[in-house]
Parts: sequence; C-alpha cells; structure tokens
Amino acid sequence: MMNLQVHIDQSSGFCFGVVYAIEMAEEILDENGYLYCLGDIVHNDEEVNRLTKKGLKIINYDELKTLKNERVLIRAHGEPPSTYELAITNNLTLIDASCPVVLKLQNRIKNSFDKKETIYIYGKHGHAEVIGLLGQTNNKAIVFQDISELDLPSLPRNITLYSQTTKSTDKFYEINKILFENGITVNTNDTICRQVSNRDKELRDFADKYDHIVFVSGTKSSNGKVLFNVCKERNQNTYFVSNSEQVDKEWFLEGQTIGICGATSTPMWLMEEVKRRILAF
Repeated sequence: MMNLQVHIDQSSGFCFGVVYAIEMAEEILDENGYLYCLGDIVHNDEEVNRLTKKGLKIINYDELKTLKNERVLIRAHGEPPSTYELAITNNLTLIDASCPVVLKLQNRIKNSFDKKETIYIYGKHGHAEVIGLLGQTNNKAIVFQDISELDLPSLPRNITLYSQTTKSTDKFYEINKILFENGITVNTNDTICRQVSNRDKELRDFADKYDHIVFVSGTKSSNGKVLFNVCKERNQNTYFVSNSEQVDKEWFLEGQTIGICGATSTPMWLMEEVKRRILAF
C-alpha cells in the first residue's frame, strides 16, 4: 500500500442546473421506465451511461423530427425556438429542464435582437447552449470562441456582447478590453454563471493544497476544459481523467497527498469511484 492521503473537493460536482435536469429525468424514469432526451443530458459519458441503463433514450434533432406523441426532456443547455415549434407540430410534450441562468440569457439576447442590435456571442461553436442562443436571433448573431477569429478593423463600431454561461470571466473581460482598445463601442453583458466562474478561485486554492490533483471530467465538457487548465496552471501535477480506470499508479509516490476535483458536469459518485481506486494503490 502507498498510504496515499486522498481528498475530494466538496464544491466540485454538478451545478444546480444539471442537478435539476437529472432529478427531473430520474423522477420520470422511475414512473415510466423510459424518457427521451434531446442530446446528452450532461457532458459526462459515465453519467449518461448510468441514466441510459435506467431507460433514458438520447436522441438527436433528426430523430426528434420523426418522433410523435412522446415526452422529451430539454436539458439544462436550453433549446432554440424551432425545437418548441416542432414539438407543437409533432404533439410532443417537452419536459423543460433548461437552466434558469440560460433562460434569462436567451431572453436578454432576444430583447437585443428585437431592438436590432448587432449581437456577438463569446462561446463555443456548435455547443448546445450556443445553438439555443443563436436561435433567439434567427441565427444572425456572430459566435466566436477566440478574439483572433474576428477581423477587428472591419467590425461594426458599435456591438452588443454576450457570453455563453460557462466561459471564463477573465477571458470575457480581456476580449471586452481588446474591442474597446480597437475603437469599438461595446454594450457588454456579463452573462457568465457565477457558480461556474467562482470555481476558478476555489480550485486555485484547492490545487495548492496537494502534491497531485486528479481532475475528473467528460471530454465533451467545455467547463471541464477551462477548470482543468485552472488547476494545471496552479499545480503542474494535475491529471485529467474521465473515469477511475484512467488513473495511473505511476503518477504518485508513497505517502503523497491527492486532491480530486471536477467540472460542473461531473457527478460526485464518479469522483468517489476515483478516490476508491487511488486508495487501493
């Protein structure tokens, strides 16, 4: 035995939006034995696999178009208006678990669009939340995930700027500063979820306390990539894993301290599983 000291960050794990969506899904699964969900309910393959075993059926947009007279869960990321319109056409009952923070953002973008503002969204291309945000503008807003994608000299001199809720606050304000320095007037809307953004400082403090950090996250999680890098910048001995089997005994020396943390899409049970594996070394 290596006598490793292992601690899980109790602030890690599902954000309230994901908790709400999963609780809603489990309640219906317990009652009916199955439920359709449009896209992965959370960007974590281990949790998705757990729920599919309980009867959750993950479908894509093409499959949604052929579905009729069923119940379909809308996950925390939210959906564009076209999804709701299709539901009416196909007599689908939508179980709407859209995160309240995302819904508020959608409404703000819709209001800006109705006022004919020029809208730019800092977010990941093709991300489920971003697709829903774009839908509020009839897909006319400009999405960028890095300032380098924008040709600053040719940009309108007056824009309205929003952000995907899970992006980095520091990066968002750095983008805002660059735009201002290039003579662009920016109507800045900080729409980043504080439960996510506040994790930055918390994880920096957490990563400082241990010899090694094991960061648990699904590979599809945008939030996971951001928070992993936060840990890695503070503690170079930080490792990314998606499940317990990926933890390597060779990373550690006898008697070292290990901190386990994760994304807002990482279930606590999975971090507990990682802890048990490490303690068995």
